[in-house]
Amino acid sequence: MSVRLRATSLVVLFGAFTFALPIFTWAAETPRQQAWTVLNQGLTNSNVEKRTKAVADLGMVPGDSQAIDAALTALKDDKPEVRAAAAQALGDMDAKNAKPQLVALVDDPDVTVILSAAHSLVQMGDERGYNVFYAVLTGERKGGESLMEQQKKMLNDPKKLAGLGFQTGLGFIPFGGMGYSAFKLFTKDDISPVLAAAALTIAKDPDPKSGDALVNAALTQKKWLVRAAAFEAIAKRGDPSLEKACVQGLQDEQDEVQYAAAAAVIHLSDIQAHGGRAKAVHHPATKH
Repeated sequence: MSVRLRATSLVVLFGAFTFALPIFTWAAETPRQQAWTVLNQGLTNSNVEKRTKAVADLGMVPGDSQAIDAALTALKDDKPEVRAAAAQALGDMDAKNAKPQLVALVDDPDVTVILSAAHSLVQMGDERGYNVFYAVLTGERKGGESLMEQQKKMLNDPKKLAGLGFQTGLGFIPFGGMGYSAFKLFTKDDISPVLAAAALTIAKDPDPKSGDALVNAALTQKKWLVRAAAFEAIAKRGDPSLEKACVQGLQDEQDEVQYAAAAAVIHLSDIQAHGGRAKAVHHPATKH
């Protein structure tokens, strides 16, 4: 064999070895290690959409300390899409040790991050999450102070809110029981689905102020989707003292709102008939 032929053979052999090296390394890993290798590639990907998807998928790994740590790291990402996905993933994982970090995100400059963090707090049974949705629905915080101007601006920014209900990981926009009309409405009205979601989210908030806010939304909100959601939330709240407001809703100009109000009246009257034995949030009747 000539010198040139031997040299060529060595080059080919070295190239084949180099190509096969990752395969040998991969084969040495367990399936779990292989999975983390793949997921970590996504978590560190320079492409924001891919990174966001990988972070959101951490929510499928409850009780895993490595996944929780990865989500906590993603909370510091410079892209709001990634931070929002991380906040939601922590809620899906029921990572209660992450509550301090989620509470801190309530002051995030991006509204999608704020809503995701608040929703996860509610998922974990932390009542501080309700405060955000109360503020979204009413335009002010429970203490009476107004929302920050930046937050108001973002809540009314169509580009920010467009598609919010369909964003990966965000599961709190209430189209399930409201039919195709609500879905069509979303395409031309970016804010009412978010307000409707806020109403449904605070349904179980034990603070009487939330009950008052729901009644006010049910009777005064301009968008029918929000009024209907508010009546649904009142029904879920299970407080018979709010039945009077629901009776007023029977005269609403929008059929869908009438239906929601009617169901609320029936449910609350049933609770009243059974001595209020349903799980209800009791407080003095709101005067309107």
